[in-house]
Amino acid sequence: MILLGTGTSVGVPMIGCGCPVCVSSNPRNHRTRCAAILGLPGGNLLIDTPPDLRNQLLREKIGVVDAVLFTHEHADHVHGLDDLRLFPFRIGHAVPLYCEPKVERRIRNAFDYAFADITPTHPGGIPQLKTISIAEDPFEALRSTVIPVRLRHGPRFTVLGFRVGNVAYCTDVNGISDENLEKLRGLDTLVLGALRLAPHPTHFCIDEALAVVETIRPRTTYLTHTSHDLDFDQTNASLPPNVRLAYDGQRIPLT
Repeated sequence: MILLGTGTSVGVPMIGCGCPVCVSSNPRNHRTRCAAILGLPGGNLLIDTPPDLRNQLLREKIGVVDAVLFTHEHADHVHGLDDLRLFPFRIGHAVPLYCEPKVERRIRNAFDYAFADITPTHPGGIPQLKTISIAEDPFEALRSTVIPVRLRHGPRFTVLGFRVGNVAYCTDVNGISDENLEKLRGLDTLVLGALRLAPHPTHFCIDEALAVVETIRPRTTYLTHTSHDLDFDQTNASLPPNVRLAYDGQRIPLT
């Protein structure tokens, strides 16, 4: 797994901000919007399509995406979808999009031109996409089993995290039921959202994320979707040895 982006919805640096983290020269304080990609036996499975996707793929020298898995439909996780246009040339068919029905509705609304019943003027002019509905049951993607994990993201909204083998990716979360915590036991690596030090209505803060870590005890945890409130080095100095801030470009073995 490569963590393509590890920042909050506005990224870090934040536009117009002169705080120490936003003006930091430490590259690990530069965080694009959240996404990850997994190298599976059947190809590259991308998690989410943020607005920074093109630059993320170029930065990591990733030349093909074989399928996409969506956590939810918020703009910072969806609005780079048009950057998938090149990949049907390389994989030989439309890009499969694994998503919940509510995510599909948002995608079809925001990118209606990709689903219009008209003949394109030229190949590659619009994204070639195939939606595949998922829920909370495990499913197969690119010759691997993906286990969805239901997460709360504020008082009225839920999203999906995902477990593949002994690695799980759970961003944009501020609550996990006991039933779904059970799906996260026995992990080698957990990537978990933790926005800032202070509590937030739709995201875990650091202490809340650490409470989850204490409950399920993964071998290693990386905190993602982090804001400009968290300096990389200073925050890591205050965390337990098996918990660290994630950073853009981080590589995590799939086990």
